[in-house]
Amino acid sequence: METFAFGSNMILHGRAPGDEEKVNRWTMKAAFRLLLLLILVLISEVNGQRQKPARKPGRKPARPTPEPVEPTELPPPLPPGPPSVFPDCPRECFCPPDFPSALYCDSRNLRKVPLIPPRIHYLYLQNNFIDNLPEESFKNATELRWVNLDNNRIKKLDRRVMEQMDSLVFLYLEKNQLKEVPSFLPANLEQLRLSRNQISKIPSGVFNKLEHLVLLDLHHNKLSDGVFNKNTFRGLKNLMQLNLAHNILRKLPPGLPSAIHQLFLDRNNIEGIPDDYFKEFPNLAFLRLNYNQISDKGLPKNSFNLSNLLVLQLAHNKLTTMPFINPKLEHLYLNDNSIEKINGTQICPTALVTFQDFSSDLENVPRLRYLRLDGNQLKPPIPLDLMMCFRLLQSVVF
Repeated sequence: METFAFGSNMILHGRAPGDEEKVNRWTMKAAFRLLLLLILVLISEVNGQRQKPARKPGRKPARPTPEPVEPTELPPPLPPGPPSVFPDCPRECFCPPDFPSALYCDSRNLRKVPLIPPRIHYLYLQNNFIDNLPEESFKNATELRWVNLDNNRIKKLDRRVMEQMDSLVFLYLEKNQLKEVPSFLPANLEQLRLSRNQISKIPSGVFNKLEHLVLLDLHHNKLSDGVFNKNTFRGLKNLMQLNLAHNILRKLPPGLPSAIHQLFLDRNNIEGIPDDYFKEFPNLAFLRLNYNQISDKGLPKNSFNLSNLLVLQLAHNKLTTMPFINPKLEHLYLNDNSIEKINGTQICPTALVTFQDFSSDLENVPRLRYLRLDGNQLKPPIPLDLMMCFRLLQSVVF
Protein backbone atom coordinates (compact mmCIF):
# COMPACT_ATOMS: atom_id res chain seq x y z
CA MET A 1 0.00 0.00 0.00
CA GLU A 2 1.36 3.39 -1.04
CA THR A 3 0.58 6.58 0.73
CA PHE A 4 0.88 10.20 -0.47
CA ALA A 5 0.75 12.98 2.09
CA PHE A 6 -0.07 16.62 1.38
CA GLY A 7 0.13 18.45 4.65
CA SER A 8 -2.31 16.90 7.08
CA ASN A 9 -4.38 15.15 4.28
CA MET A 10 -3.75 11.65 3.21
CA ILE A 11 -5.28 9.98 0.12
CA LEU A 12 -5.87 6.26 0.02
CA HIS A 13 -4.27 5.06 -3.19
CA GLY A 14 -4.46 1.36 -2.65
CA ARG A 15 -7.17 -0.96 -1.10
CA ALA A 16 -6.84 -3.87 1.22
CA PRO A 17 -8.43 -7.18 0.17
CA GLY A 18 -12.31 -7.14 0.67
CA ASP A 19 -12.62 -3.35 0.61
CA GLU A 20 -14.23 -3.31 -2.86
CA GLU A 21 -16.99 -5.77 -1.82
CA LYS A 22 -17.81 -3.62 1.23
CA VAL A 23 -18.09 -0.50 -0.94
CA ASN A 24 -20.48 -2.27 -3.36
CA ARG A 25 -22.63 -3.48 -0.53
CA TRP A 26 -22.85 -0.03 0.97
CA THR A 27 -23.73 1.51 -2.43
CA MET A 28 -26.61 -0.96 -2.96
CA LYS A 29 -28.03 -0.24 0.49
CA ALA A 30 -27.89 3.50 -0.16
CA ALA A 31 -29.63 3.07 -3.54
CA PHE A 32 -32.36 0.90 -1.97
CA ARG A 33 -32.99 3.47 0.78
CA LEU A 34 -33.28 6.23 -1.84
CA LEU A 35 -35.71 4.17 -3.95
CA LEU A 36 -37.84 3.40 -0.87
CA LEU A 37 -37.95 7.09 0.03
CA LEU A 38 -39.12 8.02 -3.49
CA ILE A 39 -41.89 5.38 -3.35
CA LEU A 40 -43.15 6.72 -0.01
CA VAL A 41 -43.21 10.29 -1.37
CA LEU A 42 -45.23 9.18 -4.42
CA ILE A 43 -47.76 7.27 -2.27
CA SER A 44 -48.34 10.24 0.01
CA GLU A 45 -48.83 12.47 -3.06
CA VAL A 46 -51.55 10.19 -4.50
CA ASN A 47 -53.36 9.89 -1.17
CA GLY A 48 -53.31 13.62 -0.77
CA GLN A 49 -54.98 14.07 -4.14
CA ARG A 50 -57.76 11.54 -3.27
CA GLN A 51 -58.66 13.17 0.01
CA LYS A 52 -61.62 15.67 0.05
CA PRO A 53 -60.73 19.21 0.94
CA ALA A 54 -61.05 19.78 4.62
CA ARG A 55 -64.18 21.65 5.77
CA LYS A 56 -63.78 24.91 7.51
CA PRO A 57 -64.62 24.58 11.18
CA GLY A 58 -68.19 25.57 12.10
CA ARG A 59 -69.65 25.37 8.53
CA LYS A 60 -72.20 22.70 7.56
CA PRO A 61 -72.29 21.31 4.04
CA ALA A 62 -74.89 22.96 1.81
CA ARG A 63 -78.03 20.84 1.29
CA PRO A 64 -79.43 20.41 -2.22
CA THR A 65 -82.51 22.52 -3.00
CA PRO A 66 -85.63 20.26 -2.83
CA GLU A 67 -87.68 19.84 -5.98
CA PRO A 68 -90.99 21.76 -5.94
CA VAL A 69 -94.10 19.64 -5.38
CA GLU A 70 -95.88 21.36 -8.28
CA PRO A 71 -94.28 23.06 -11.28
CA THR A 72 -93.64 26.71 -10.69
CA GLU A 73 -94.60 27.55 -14.28
CA LEU A 74 -97.21 26.14 -16.61
CA PRO A 75 -95.95 23.83 -19.34
CA PRO A 76 -95.51 25.56 -22.69
CA PRO A 77 -98.32 25.35 -25.26
CA LEU A 78 -97.90 22.69 -27.85
CA PRO A 79 -96.38 23.83 -31.16
CA PRO A 80 -98.87 24.65 -33.95
CA GLY A 81 -100.01 21.75 -36.04
CA PRO A 82 -99.88 21.48 -39.82
CA PRO A 83 -102.05 23.83 -41.89
CA SER A 84 -105.70 22.78 -42.00
CA VAL A 85 -107.97 22.38 -45.00
CA PHE A 86 -110.08 25.07 -43.32
CA PRO A 87 -108.45 28.52 -43.56
CA ASP A 88 -110.19 29.73 -40.38
CA CYS A 89 -108.98 26.83 -38.22
CA PRO A 90 -106.80 28.07 -35.29
CA ARG A 91 -103.27 26.66 -35.68
CA GLU A 92 -103.21 25.49 -32.03
CA CYS A 93 -106.31 23.33 -32.62
CA PHE A 94 -107.42 20.54 -34.94
CA CYS A 95 -110.26 20.75 -37.45
CA PRO A 96 -111.13 17.27 -38.75
CA PRO A 97 -111.75 17.39 -42.52
CA ASP A 98 -114.69 14.98 -42.25
CA PHE A 99 -116.31 16.84 -39.33
CA PRO A 100 -116.31 20.53 -40.32
CA SER A 101 -118.56 21.63 -37.44
CA ALA A 102 -116.12 20.41 -34.74
CA LEU A 103 -113.05 22.09 -33.26
CA TYR A 104 -110.63 20.11 -31.05
CA CYS A 105 -108.47 22.29 -28.80
CA ASP A 106 -108.28 19.85 -25.89
CA SER A 107 -105.12 18.84 -23.97
CA ARG A 108 -102.87 21.45 -25.63
CA ASN A 109 -101.67 23.44 -22.58
CA LEU A 110 -103.72 26.46 -23.70
CA ARG A 111 -103.93 29.56 -21.50
CA LYS A 112 -106.68 31.26 -23.45
CA VAL A 113 -109.41 30.39 -25.89
CA PRO A 114 -108.53 30.92 -29.57
CA LEU A 115 -110.87 32.67 -31.98
CA ILE A 116 -113.74 30.27 -32.64
CA PRO A 117 -114.92 30.15 -36.31
CA PRO A 118 -118.65 30.72 -36.91
CA ARG A 119 -119.13 27.27 -38.50
CA ILE A 120 -118.31 25.45 -35.21
CA HIS A 121 -121.09 23.61 -33.36
CA TYR A 122 -118.96 21.31 -31.19
CA LEU A 123 -116.08 22.83 -29.23
CA TYR A 124 -113.63 20.77 -27.16
CA LEU A 125 -111.43 22.77 -24.76
CA GLN A 126 -111.02 20.31 -21.86
CA ASN A 127 -107.72 19.61 -20.06
CA ASN A 128 -106.09 23.01 -20.50
CA PHE A 129 -105.17 25.96 -18.24
CA ILE A 130 -107.93 28.36 -19.31
CA ASP A 131 -109.11 30.69 -16.53
CA ASN A 132 -111.73 32.77 -18.36
CA LEU A 133 -113.83 32.94 -21.52
CA PRO A 134 -113.14 36.25 -23.31
CA GLU A 135 -115.91 37.76 -25.37
CA GLU A 136 -113.55 38.29 -28.29
CA SER A 137 -112.96 34.54 -28.70
CA PHE A 138 -116.69 33.79 -29.03
CA LYS A 139 -117.89 36.85 -30.96
CA ASN A 140 -118.55 34.81 -34.12
CA ALA A 141 -119.42 31.48 -32.44
CA THR A 142 -123.17 31.99 -32.22
CA GLU A 143 -124.10 28.47 -33.38
CA LEU A 144 -122.36 26.50 -30.66
CA ARG A 145 -124.34 23.51 -29.41
CA TRP A 146 -121.72 21.58 -27.40
CA VAL A 147 -118.92 23.11 -25.29
CA ASN A 148 -116.59 21.01 -23.15
CA LEU A 149 -114.47 23.02 -20.68
CA ASP A 150 -113.76 20.25 -18.16
CA ASN A 151 -110.52 20.36 -16.16
CA ASN A 152 -109.53 23.99 -16.56
CA ARG A 153 -109.17 26.89 -14.09
CA ILE A 154 -112.37 28.81 -14.75
CA LYS A 155 -113.71 30.78 -11.78
CA LYS A 156 -116.50 32.71 -13.47
CA LEU A 157 -118.37 32.90 -16.77
CA ASP A 158 -118.75 36.21 -18.61
CA ARG A 159 -122.40 37.24 -18.92
CA ARG A 160 -121.88 38.62 -22.43
CA VAL A 161 -120.39 35.33 -23.60
CA MET A 162 -123.25 33.26 -22.17
CA GLU A 163 -126.00 35.48 -23.52
CA GLN A 164 -124.84 35.12 -27.12
CA MET A 165 -124.85 31.28 -27.03
CA ASP A 166 -128.55 30.92 -27.78
CA SER A 167 -128.12 27.50 -29.42
CA LEU A 168 -126.04 25.89 -26.66
CA VAL A 169 -127.48 22.54 -25.55
CA PHE A 170 -124.60 20.82 -23.65
CA LEU A 171 -122.26 22.68 -21.29
CA TYR A 172 -119.50 20.77 -19.46
CA LEU A 173 -117.65 22.63 -16.69
CA GLU A 174 -116.52 19.80 -14.42
CA LYS A 175 -113.32 20.12 -12.40
CA ASN A 176 -112.87 23.89 -12.49
CA GLN A 177 -112.79 26.54 -9.75
CA LEU A 178 -116.37 27.79 -9.74
CA LYS A 179 -117.71 29.06 -6.41
CA GLU A 180 -121.35 29.32 -7.50
CA VAL A 181 -123.66 28.11 -10.24
CA PRO A 182 -123.14 30.40 -13.27
CA SER A 183 -125.89 32.90 -14.04
CA PHE A 184 -127.32 33.91 -17.42
CA LEU A 185 -127.16 30.38 -18.78
CA PRO A 186 -128.62 29.81 -22.27
CA ALA A 187 -132.32 28.93 -22.17
CA ASN A 188 -131.95 25.94 -24.53
CA LEU A 189 -129.55 24.03 -22.28
CA GLU A 190 -130.37 20.35 -21.86
CA GLN A 191 -127.32 19.19 -19.89
CA LEU A 192 -125.34 21.18 -17.33
CA ARG A 193 -122.41 19.42 -15.67
CA LEU A 194 -120.78 21.31 -12.77
CA SER A 195 -119.31 18.51 -10.66
CA ARG A 196 -115.95 18.74 -8.85
CA ASN A 197 -115.90 22.48 -8.39
CA GLN A 198 -116.08 24.52 -5.17
CA ILE A 199 -119.73 25.55 -5.51
CA SER A 200 -121.33 26.62 -2.23
CA LYS A 201 -123.95 29.01 -3.62
CA ILE A 202 -126.87 28.80 -6.03
CA PRO A 203 -128.02 32.33 -6.99
CA SER A 204 -131.73 33.00 -6.75
CA GLY A 205 -133.60 32.38 -10.00
CA VAL A 206 -130.57 30.91 -11.79
CA PHE A 207 -132.66 27.99 -13.16
CA ASN A 208 -135.88 29.90 -13.85
CA LYS A 209 -135.53 29.89 -17.64
CA LEU A 210 -134.00 26.44 -18.06
CA GLU A 211 -137.21 24.55 -18.78
CA HIS A 212 -135.42 22.31 -21.32
CA LEU A 213 -132.78 21.10 -18.87
CA VAL A 214 -132.97 17.32 -18.36
CA LEU A 215 -129.64 16.72 -16.51
CA LEU A 216 -128.08 18.76 -13.70
CA ASP A 217 -124.88 17.42 -12.14
CA LEU A 218 -123.64 19.16 -8.97
CA HIS A 219 -121.91 16.27 -7.26
CA HIS A 220 -118.66 16.72 -5.33
CA ASN A 221 -119.13 20.38 -4.38
CA LYS A 222 -119.72 22.25 -1.07
CA LEU A 223 -123.49 22.53 -1.04
CA SER A 224 -125.13 22.71 2.41
CA ASP A 225 -128.74 22.75 3.63
CA GLY A 226 -128.93 26.55 3.72
CA VAL A 227 -128.34 26.80 -0.03
CA PHE A 228 -131.71 25.26 -0.91
CA ASN A 229 -135.24 26.57 -0.55
CA LYS A 230 -138.56 25.70 -2.17
CA ASN A 231 -137.80 28.00 -5.13
CA THR A 232 -134.22 26.92 -5.86
CA PHE A 233 -135.16 24.56 -8.68
CA ARG A 234 -138.11 26.54 -9.98
CA GLY A 235 -138.21 26.47 -13.77
CA LEU A 236 -136.76 22.97 -14.17
CA LYS A 237 -140.00 21.47 -15.43
CA ASN A 238 -138.38 18.66 -17.41
CA LEU A 239 -135.43 17.74 -15.21
CA MET A 240 -134.97 13.96 -15.22
CA GLN A 241 -131.60 13.48 -13.49
CA LEU A 242 -130.29 15.42 -10.48
CA ASN A 243 -126.96 14.57 -8.88
CA LEU A 244 -126.27 16.13 -5.46
CA ALA A 245 -123.94 13.40 -4.23
CA HIS A 246 -120.78 14.09 -2.26
CA ASN A 247 -121.82 17.42 -0.73
CA ILE A 248 -122.43 18.37 2.93
CA LEU A 249 -126.21 17.99 3.18
CA ARG A 250 -127.83 16.88 6.43
CA LYS A 251 -131.40 17.07 5.13
CA LEU A 252 -133.13 16.29 1.88
CA PRO A 253 -133.42 19.51 -0.14
CA PRO A 254 -136.90 21.02 -0.54
CA GLY A 255 -138.60 21.88 -3.81
CA LEU A 256 -137.05 19.25 -6.06
CA PRO A 257 -138.55 19.09 -9.58
CA SER A 258 -141.55 16.74 -9.66
CA ALA A 259 -140.56 15.29 -13.08
CA ILE A 260 -137.36 13.75 -11.76
CA HIS A 261 -136.53 10.13 -12.68
CA GLN A 262 -133.05 9.68 -11.15
CA LEU A 263 -131.90 11.23 -7.87
CA PHE A 264 -128.39 10.79 -6.45
CA LEU A 265 -127.84 11.87 -2.83
CA ASP A 266 -125.11 9.48 -1.72
CA ARG A 267 -122.10 10.53 0.36
CA ASN A 268 -123.77 13.31 2.31
CA ASN A 269 -124.71 13.44 6.00
CA ILE A 270 -128.46 12.89 5.63
CA GLU A 271 -129.98 11.53 8.86
CA GLY A 272 -133.64 11.04 8.00
CA ILE A 273 -136.41 11.32 5.44
CA PRO A 274 -139.55 13.43 6.05
CA ASP A 275 -142.97 11.80 5.78
CA ASP A 276 -144.17 11.38 2.20
CA TYR A 277 -141.09 13.20 0.86
CA PHE A 278 -140.78 11.04 -2.26
CA LYS A 279 -144.51 11.01 -2.96
CA GLU A 280 -143.96 14.30 -4.79
CA PHE A 281 -142.02 12.47 -7.52
CA PRO A 282 -144.36 10.08 -9.32
CA ASN A 283 -141.73 9.24 -11.98
CA LEU A 284 -138.85 8.48 -9.61
CA ALA A 285 -137.26 5.19 -10.74
CA PHE A 286 -133.68 5.33 -9.43
CA LEU A 287 -132.78 6.54 -5.93
CA ARG A 288 -129.29 6.44 -4.46
CA LEU A 289 -128.72 7.23 -0.74
CA ASN A 290 -125.54 5.27 -0.02
CA TYR A 291 -123.02 6.52 2.58
CA ASN A 292 -125.32 8.65 4.73
CA GLN A 293 -126.45 8.55 8.38
CA ILE A 294 -129.98 7.22 7.90
CA SER A 295 -131.33 5.18 10.83
CA ASP A 296 -134.62 3.43 11.55
CA LYS A 297 -135.74 6.42 13.61
CA GLY A 298 -135.41 8.75 10.64
CA LEU A 299 -137.15 6.43 8.19
CA PRO A 300 -140.98 6.39 8.06
CA LYS A 301 -142.43 3.00 7.13
CA ASN A 302 -143.72 3.88 3.67
CA SER A 303 -140.84 6.12 2.61
CA PHE A 304 -139.96 3.88 -0.34
CA ASN A 305 -143.40 2.53 -1.18
CA LEU A 306 -143.21 4.20 -4.61
CA SER A 307 -144.99 2.65 -7.56
CA ASN A 308 -142.32 3.52 -10.17
CA LEU A 309 -139.19 2.95 -8.09
CA LEU A 310 -137.03 0.21 -9.66
CA VAL A 311 -133.61 0.67 -7.96
CA LEU A 312 -133.08 1.67 -4.33
CA GLN A 313 -129.58 1.99 -2.83
CA LEU A 314 -129.27 2.38 0.96
CA ALA A 315 -125.84 0.84 1.54
CA HIS A 316 -123.51 2.14 4.28
CA ASN A 317 -126.13 3.66 6.55
CA LYS A 318 -127.30 2.87 10.13
CA LEU A 319 -130.37 0.73 9.48
CA THR A 320 -131.10 -2.18 11.81
CA THR A 321 -134.19 -3.45 9.99
CA MET A 322 -135.09 -3.97 6.36
CA PRO A 323 -137.41 -1.17 5.12
CA PHE A 324 -140.81 -1.80 3.58
CA ILE A 325 -140.72 -1.64 -0.24
CA ASN A 326 -143.13 -1.51 -3.16
CA PRO A 327 -143.89 -4.74 -5.09
CA LYS A 328 -142.42 -3.24 -8.28
CA LEU A 329 -138.94 -2.63 -6.87
CA GLU A 330 -136.35 -4.75 -8.73
CA HIS A 331 -132.95 -3.92 -7.13
CA LEU A 332 -132.37 -3.29 -3.42
CA TYR A 333 -128.96 -2.51 -1.85
CA LEU A 334 -128.83 -2.75 1.97
CA ASN A 335 -125.24 -3.87 2.41
CA ASP A 336 -123.05 -2.49 5.21
CA ASN A 337 -125.76 -1.49 7.64
CA SER A 338 -126.49 -2.92 11.13
CA ILE A 339 -129.31 -5.31 10.26
CA GLU A 340 -129.42 -8.27 12.65
CA LYS A 341 -132.63 -10.03 11.67
CA ILE A 342 -135.07 -10.16 8.75
CA ASN A 343 -138.74 -11.05 9.04
CA GLY A 344 -139.92 -11.83 5.52
CA THR A 345 -143.56 -11.82 6.52
CA GLN A 346 -143.43 -8.26 7.90
CA ILE A 347 -141.53 -6.70 5.01
CA CYS A 348 -143.33 -8.55 2.21
CA PRO A 349 -145.25 -5.94 0.18
CA THR A 350 -147.98 -8.46 -0.67
CA ALA A 351 -149.80 -11.11 1.33
CA LEU A 352 -147.47 -14.05 1.88
CA VAL A 353 -149.00 -17.17 0.30
CA THR A 354 -148.28 -20.67 1.47
CA PHE A 355 -145.31 -22.67 0.23
CA GLN A 356 -147.62 -25.11 -1.56
CA ASP A 357 -148.87 -22.31 -3.80
CA PHE A 358 -145.39 -21.61 -5.17
CA SER A 359 -146.36 -22.68 -8.67
CA SER A 360 -149.40 -20.38 -8.76
CA ASP A 361 -149.72 -17.30 -10.94
CA LEU A 362 -146.61 -15.09 -10.42
CA GLU A 363 -148.06 -11.96 -11.95
CA ASN A 364 -148.80 -10.31 -8.61
CA VAL A 365 -145.74 -11.39 -6.64
CA PRO A 366 -143.02 -8.81 -5.78
CA ARG A 367 -140.64 -8.03 -8.65
CA LEU A 368 -137.43 -7.94 -6.58
CA ARG A 369 -134.64 -9.65 -8.54
CA TYR A 370 -131.44 -8.51 -6.83
CA LEU A 371 -130.95 -8.14 -3.07
CA ARG A 372 -127.69 -7.28 -1.35
CA LEU A 373 -127.42 -7.82 2.42
CA ASP A 374 -123.69 -8.45 3.00
CA GLY A 375 -121.81 -6.39 5.57
CA ASN A 376 -124.64 -6.62 8.15
CA GLN A 377 -124.94 -8.77 11.29
CA LEU A 378 -127.01 -11.49 9.68
CA LYS A 379 -126.22 -15.16 9.98
CA PRO A 380 -127.08 -17.82 7.41
CA PRO A 381 -129.27 -19.41 6.28
CA ILE A 382 -131.45 -16.99 4.34
CA PRO A 383 -134.90 -16.88 5.98
CA LEU A 384 -137.41 -19.09 4.19
CA ASP A 385 -140.22 -16.52 4.42
CA LEU A 386 -137.96 -14.01 2.63
CA MET A 387 -137.51 -16.37 -0.28
CA MET A 388 -141.20 -17.20 -0.34
CA CYS A 389 -142.11 -13.54 -0.56
CA PHE A 390 -139.58 -12.52 -3.21
CA ARG A 391 -139.92 -15.48 -5.52
CA LEU A 392 -138.36 -13.81 -8.53
CA LEU A 393 -135.02 -13.24 -6.80
CA GLN A 394 -132.15 -14.17 -9.11
CA SER A 395 -129.27 -13.07 -6.85
CA VAL A 396 -128.95 -12.60 -3.11
CA VAL A 397 -125.68 -11.43 -1.58
CA PHE A 398 -125.97 -12.50 2.07
